Amino acid sequence: MEPEAFGLAPDAAAVAQRWMVALASEKRLGARTQWAYASDLAQFGAFLAEHLEQAAAIANLRDLEIADFRSFLARRRRDGIANRSLARQVSALKSFFRFAERSGAFKNLAYAALRSPKLPHAIPRPLSSEQAETVTSLPVEFASDWTGLRDRAVLLLLYSCGLRISEAVSLTPLILAQEPMVITGKGGKKRLVPVLPETRAAVTAYLEACPFPLSPGAPLFRGEKGGALSPRIVQLLMEKLRGALSLPDSATPHALRHSFASHLLGNGADLRVIQELLGHASLSTTQVYTEVNRAHVIAQFRKAFPGA
Repeated sequence: MEPEAFGLAPDAAAVAQRWMVALASEKRLGARTQWAYASDLAQFGAFLAEHLEQAAAIANLRDLEIADFRSFLARRRRDGIANRSLARQVSALKSFFRFAERSGAFKNLAYAALRSPKLPHAIPRPLSSEQAETVTSLPVEFASDWTGLRDRAVLLLLYSCGLRISEAVSLTPLILAQEPMVITGKGGKKRLVPVLPETRAAVTAYLEACPFPLSPGAPLFRGEKGGALSPRIVQLLMEKLRGALSLPDSATPHALRHSFASHLLGNGADLRVIQELLGHASLSTTQVYTEVNRAHVIAQFRKAFPGA
């Protein structure tokens, strides 16, 4: 993002530019998260320009009080922003002001008192084993040519390897040749992911049918015109499968990753192993799947026991 896009005075915009570089090089945030954080700071800059009747300079940012931050968040809430987006904006602002303090640009004493809105405790909604098997088998009407072989290979990688959609479409022949694969996930965190024979066979079938040359370091999965496969194509495929197979709205590409973790846990896998396979930095993130399985057990009990 260009400095002027932040809506800040030149000296403050220069700090924002250095912060963006740090997000990419030090924090290793994904491109979408970087863009979202930049947009959040730009909205704050626009608010301050109106609030202060001038573009905010370093001196202004240094002197902001907690009431100024809360006024911004109140404005965003009146604009109808959801709590999850509001929480991300708080995170972005804290990140920027922490960077400014750490880099010696300026120090603000008020931002630390910012509190994120409470978010509802969301439990992942995996597919059942039968639903996941049906999806990854891919109905015949969806598998008529090489793109159908590609789609089945991608869906199997999402489910049987627990990959994120961005990780699946970023695979190269070189990565896939490894056993186990070395996947680079969020924050540049690397993890080892074994590949089942069925999944390797599906990828091999796709490779044999793919009409485009595939060099070792190039994207493995291709769109119809030969470019790298877009995550949106996989999302649209799942939308079509939801209609064709009468699946719930929660049946998304990411739900296949949830299903991978939930089905492993349900079959006795150790939580620490699942954490490593998913690439979660914290075990607490993985522990949410214990709630999924607990909810399933209770639901089955109430459905099956006459006195429930």
